[in-house]
Amino acid sequence: MSLGSSDILPIIPFTQPSCHSVKLPGSKSITNRALLLAALSDQKVTIRNALFSRDTDIMIRALSILGFDVKPEKGASRITIIGQRGDIPKNTAELDVGNAGTAARFLTAFLCLKEGGSYRLDGDREMRTRPMAELLEALVSQGAKIEYEIETGCFPFHLQTNGLSGGSVQIDTKKSSQFASAFLLAAPKGKSSLELELKGKTVSKPFIDMTLRMMEKFGAGQSIKQTDSSIFIKEGMGYHLPTGIFNVEPDATAASYFIVLPLASGKTTIKIPLPSNSIQGDIRFADTLAQLTNLHQLTGEKVRTFSFSSSRILKPGVTGINLDFSEISDTFLTLAAIAPLLEGPSRITGIGHTRHQETDRIAAVSEELRKLGQNIEEELDAITIRPNRHKLIERATEGISIETYQDHRIAMSFSILGSNDILGNGQPWLSIKNPNSVEKTFPKFFEVLSGIHQVY
Repeated sequence: MSLGSSDILPIIPFTQPSCHSVKLPGSKSITNRALLLAALSDQKVTIRNALFSRDTDIMIRALSILGFDVKPEKGASRITIIGQRGDIPKNTAELDVGNAGTAARFLTAFLCLKEGGSYRLDGDREMRTRPMAELLEALVSQGAKIEYEIETGCFPFHLQTNGLSGGSVQIDTKKSSQFASAFLLAAPKGKSSLELELKGKTVSKPFIDMTLRMMEKFGAGQSIKQTDSSIFIKEGMGYHLPTGIFNVEPDATAASYFIVLPLASGKTTIKIPLPSNSIQGDIRFADTLAQLTNLHQLTGEKVRTFSFSSSRILKPGVTGINLDFSEISDTFLTLAAIAPLLEGPSRITGIGHTRHQETDRIAAVSEELRKLGQNIEEELDAITIRPNRHKLIERATEGISIETYQDHRIAMSFSILGSNDILGNGQPWLSIKNPNSVEKTFPKFFEVLSGIHQVY
């Protein structure tokens, strides 16, 4: 499905029962970590079920510019890269990280491993306003020199690198856990051992756990010691993958949209390939939802099945939802978008850091939900949604276009709401503006959603 930036895509509601197995893309978070770990390794690494999307393309292109031998095979969902034992082939380069947070943070720390390196980094307009200062300040303490072109602590900047000196480093992770992951990925190839002390309330901590588990898979497990507030990394261990093959899990955040589809449509049974031993924290979204709603979950070793057959979404006795999403914040929009269908209010907390992501996600979702006639209480770190079904039907009768703010997760989340046949006539009532925003992490999202309609 080819979509232009100015397109508006009507979402077709579900009107008949459907049972469908969803093919998810590989995880963006795992793919970009695997690319960097492979580049740091001492071998040729093949990454299977790799995600090919805007964010991973940025990482692949950057590694190629830096002189790495990278062979992407999009049709086979496979990437082969030859590691350089912690070295970076080119000591000068200009890199554009677009609006890819993982690439922006991971590459910046990665480049600091190079002794005598000189690099210029920039991103798009949105990336220039996203948090970077905490990471950059910590890298300066490790010997890097930074010259900012516009604003201190932001892209664009020139980076003079001299290796990571090691020792004790403090880093504030209350805005992004990627700051810590960036340091951790590079640390084993630093000049000496490093102790990373995490300051503030760490958001999205499961992503740090993911980084550590992937480092272990690449052979660095014995170099890692962890306490409640710090992580110690011993230098000199390096990275080596015993088989030379790394398999990327299906994306658990992408799964969240199809997990709630049975609740939104009331007519679907969805089978999703999610391993029971997943390293992704967002796998917990399904368990959280199943505890509070009548979503039925059947968990297998490699596949989970989700269905819904009740007249009520919330479980008996549950009058509303009040959840802290600080550790699974990438999925908060999934819940927020379907909240108008619930029988009680939804309060979602621990999401203040999402104001500094692709867009101000709290403000954006609040604005779109108000278009739907919903009562919204917006706070710095939280949102409360009080559903009004009468107003929703009234607005749906008029037709609603959802602004995506070029945010892939807003586009996908509200598409699931639009799958509800709220008017009872099978006609689209909700449209998505700029649907191509999903190219960032799930290019075939709308094809997958459309395919479910075709299986009865």
